Amino acid sequence: MPKILIVEDEGAIADTLVYALQTEGFTTRWVGVAGEALVLLENEPFDLVILDVGLPDISGFEACKQLRRFSEVPVIFLTARNAEIDRVVGLEIGADDYVVKPFSPREVVARVKAILKRMTSGPDKSQKTELKGPFRIEQGSYQIHFREQLLPLTLNEYRLLETLLTQPGRVFSRAQLLDALGVALEAGYERNIDSHIKGLRAKLRMIAPDAKPIQTHRGLGYSCCLES
Repeated sequence: MPKILIVEDEGAIADTLVYALQTEGFTTRWVGVAGEALVLLENEPFDLVILDVGLPDISGFEACKQLRRFSEVPVIFLTARNAEIDRVVGLEIGADDYVVKPFSPREVVARVKAILKRMTSGPDKSQKTELKGPFRIEQGSYQIHFREQLLPLTLNEYRLLETLLTQPGRVFSRAQLLDALGVALEAGYERNIDSHIKGLRAKLRMIAPDAKPIQTHRGLGYSCCLES
């Protein structure tokens, strides 16, 4: 069964999550500090991490940054803060979802299931490589090269760019791009797509300062132009 790591310093919240996840057949491990979680994640396989933002040693945001240096395991943030900037920061550093306290345990379980289904569904892409103009997509390793240089993408950035490259020139709305990330439109993350696009453009400019492959269509969305 999928193995979930819960990183939460409040015992009552952690117990609720452990019960809800185990009831649905998940295996769980609970730790109360980020440092212990990072050590575990370097040495044991987990399918998903539920990570509290307000931990006693370092913040969940900083823990996620450190985690992304060696792992792309899916992360769901838990936080008592509902400000848009917090959601943007969380998604920009590589989180897959963001849940605000107080929350329904059933909602968290549903989001865990949705993320794991997204990670495992679809055709086998383990050996598939696609060339799209100056881009090379290596689907098995979730990597994209631009002008023969590897782009240092987060998992969400990879999914967005891969989606744009499926149909060069097509304008994708923010809602469609959210769907590519597996995030429901009603979750309120629509504007966070802009932040991910900003990050993608910055990484593309690091390789080719004058290139502008991602185009903005005001009021509509974004497209990818292979000639830019």
